[in-house]
Amino acid sequence: MSPTLPTPEPPASERRLAGVLLGLVLAVGATLRVWLALTDDGLYWPDEIYQSLEPAHRLVFGYGMLPWEFIEGARTWALPGLVAGLMWLARGLGLDSPSGYLGVVKGAFALMGTATAWGSYRLARSQGVGPLAATAGASLMAWASVPVYFAPRAMSENAAALPVVLGLALALAPGASRRALVVGASLLGLAVLLRLQSAVFCAGLVALLAARRQWRAAGLALGVLAVWAGLFGLLDKLTWGSWFHSARVYLEFNLINEGGKHWGVAPFSYYTRTLRNSMPGISALVGVLGLLALWRARGLAALILAFFLLHASQPHKELRFLVPLLPLLAALAAVGLEVVLSRLRRMPLRVGGALGVVAVAAVSAGLSRRLTFGEIGQYVNERPQVSAYDDSGPINRLLIVAGQREDVCGLKMESPVHMAWTGGYSYFHRLVPLYWQIGPDRGSGLFNYVITLPQWSVGGEVVAQDQDYRLMRLPNPGCVPDPGYSWRLP
Repeated sequence: MSPTLPTPEPPASERRLAGVLLGLVLAVGATLRVWLALTDDGLYWPDEIYQSLEPAHRLVFGYGMLPWEFIEGARTWALPGLVAGLMWLARGLGLDSPSGYLGVVKGAFALMGTATAWGSYRLARSQGVGPLAATAGASLMAWASVPVYFAPRAMSENAAALPVVLGLALALAPGASRRALVVGASLLGLAVLLRLQSAVFCAGLVALLAARRQWRAAGLALGVLAVWAGLFGLLDKLTWGSWFHSARVYLEFNLINEGGKHWGVAPFSYYTRTLRNSMPGISALVGVLGLLALWRARGLAALILAFFLLHASQPHKELRFLVPLLPLLAALAAVGLEVVLSRLRRMPLRVGGALGVVAVAAVSAGLSRRLTFGEIGQYVNERPQVSAYDDSGPINRLLIVAGQREDVCGLKMESPVHMAWTGGYSYFHRLVPLYWQIGPDRGSGLFNYVITLPQWSVGGEVVAQDQDYRLMRLPNPGCVPDPGYSWRLP
């Protein structure tokens, strides 16, 4: 499999236009993501709290709920460590309240999402795509509703997407230097620490280099990835006590015990159907352009197919699992667009074709706030018509308010929402017991505040309200100590 041949460099006027357009695409993409980071306090899935924010909060502030994964060791501490670093930074800047450190974390992930769109541009350029088509492809990542929706969420998929796309852009470029190969392979190794499934791209990189008969490059990449595998094992040894502990526990749970089925199963067609429902215009466009790109970027297409099939064949599916694939799909679409533009000799036609793709991305961005859980493939049997935005946001904002009450000595969430679907101590940020609905009753004296609904708002003073939820102070003057309180997420 030979490397992609570069496209002849376009006129200077076209390059300047592409540069301006790329700046606009990234600026708007960053604005969309940062605005969402600062306005949406909801959850898509508990992992964005309890696989990242909550263990990071425990590292930085000394307390927080722990899910089974961070008790039995089914995850590495790489992602919580990254988030903890951002929290430490926020704390050092005096932003040690939830609004401060959560804003820093979400804002950082939002900007990482914008950088991932730039990574789509770089990957397309490494495939021989001109700057105009590469910019149009980047818009499909920068403005599409699904990557915008997921971007501010502190999830492993978001953290891994940036090193994946940049690593492939560096390592797969024709004539890549030794340094580019080392950095590219290292980025892919880092992606595996953040999300184990990224190993597919590592194996794919070595296989593609070997298929090109670039034996030295393949050997170098394999050696670098071996070093990163050792770092993965060492991190587990230092944190869990044995080499590759998290990988072994995770794979046993998901592959041998099929534990993911506990959270639902979906058919093979789930991902194609969900992408079509959430981004109909972009999905159709990427499908057409991707077919046009198959021969020219067959190595990249093979990587995409391998990652997709791996996830489509698993019983449990969530749209977020494909987030690391989205920048690659955008780059592949850019290759297909370049095939089209290369047949157009006049610059106005080339510009018009690229702007047509950007317009499709703009429509998706404009419709993004209308996304429902049904459209993104979540809770499709329970509440498919509910907005995917700010779900549990009212509870989380009241958790912040409760944590700021000087007299709070215990809090119970009486709403029917399970604690896993709320922000935990990352939002509450107070070293006192936090109970959920099936916890002790009001007469226990273990808490003096409740987050409740109107029908239960009796016997106390309502001090704050957010939509249907109320924060209420009970008449208890204090709280009875709870020696049996568990920090394990129920």
